[in-house]
Amino acid sequence: MAVNITSQVLRLHERIYKRTDGRVGHRMIGVPTLLLRTTGRRSGATRTNGLVYARDGDDYLVVASNGGADRPPAWLHNLRANPEVEIQIARERRKATARAVEPPDTDYARLWKIVNDHNRDRYIAYQQQTTRPIPVIVIRPT
Repeated sequence: MAVNITSQVLRLHERIYKRTDGRVGHRMIGVPTLLLRTTGRRSGATRTNGLVYARDGDDYLVVASNGGADRPPAWLHNLRANPEVEIQIARERRKATARAVEPPDTDYARLWKIVNDHNRDRYIAYQQQTTRPIPVIVIRPT
């Protein structure tokens, strides 16, 4: 039941963020959130997802956790097919390039610590729910 309520709250948050074009939603759930726009790998349509983010210098970091589900989020497949994305932080939109960083990468542990610390250890809990390695996505504005 708690997971269902959490997912409903997150969907509502994302809807408010999108409908207000960023006037409301950047910090609505206690951590900074961005809107990630990807291109659907099959449909070619723009897909928008609200995601908690952290910073690593000029880069933005998000996590393809899908709440600890065994399946990765659809947006991860989209950005792997086309890494050219758009991010929106509050009202500011920026073009960017995204890349997935997985556990074999030498920088993974450092990036994972940044995002997990920033999101109050939630990602460790998500990783414990699945055997799938959860990638960290580095988004570099262009």
